[in-house]
Amino acid sequence: MTDPRVLSFINLHAILGSIPLLCALDPVSAALVGKHTIDLGIAVKGGPSGCLSFSEGRCSFREDCDDDCDIRLSFSRPERFNGMIDGTVTPIPTKGLHRVLFLTKVFIPLTDRLTAFLRPTKEALADPDFFRISTTLMFHLIVRAVCCIGNEDAIGCASASYITDGAVCLSAGEELAFVICAKDHRLSVSADPQKETITAQMRFADMKTARALFDGEINAVASVGTGDVRIRGMISQVDNINRILDRVALYLA
Repeated sequence: MTDPRVLSFINLHAILGSIPLLCALDPVSAALVGKHTIDLGIAVKGGPSGCLSFSEGRCSFREDCDDDCDIRLSFSRPERFNGMIDGTVTPIPTKGLHRVLFLTKVFIPLTDRLTAFLRPTKEALADPDFFRISTTLMFHLIVRAVCCIGNEDAIGCASASYITDGAVCLSAGEELAFVICAKDHRLSVSADPQKETITAQMRFADMKTARALFDGEINAVASVGTGDVRIRGMISQVDNINRILDRVALYLA
């Protein structure tokens, strides 16, 4: 079973939280932002809050929503916010209604673009640039979802309770690397992986291997046996993150 509240954290921090990376990787998305300079705040009662800041073709995300945002979307419960993400709920800004064109002309097209990369067709993945962007975004989404589940989901928290303090690097070849930091059994994605002291590592041979595992086309245990996935360092940290990864598949199905 999944928890709507946990899903709301994934939807905000992991899915919408991937828009900054989308804008950095995809020129079409950067062009959509264009010259706009707007802070879009999202607040979910009993759930997460965050702010997407758009400026000069770029975007950043922070995990809080203050009163200074230009547009604010407020939701009375996690289910309402999750409905916005799956397209069944149309939000009405509680602040910045006069800026609604930004939502319809920029924000919604950006989320549509993000969806195209996260739920790609096989034909689209045949293009090398699309494959690279799609796989990078999916890797980023999964790493952030691991943190959300490890911090907010009851079963995920149980696994996180066994993760000792440290930094676990998840990488794909020489092209991709994200670091999950554990501190007092709370998980976060490192803002500066180069500065972390890595205590464990799970390394995919390349982006194609990572993609195949994400898509369920190959088995993780078998991949360790073939050397396509290598695990080093404090094995217990990787083992418990893998347990949380099983929960990610349920929430993102």
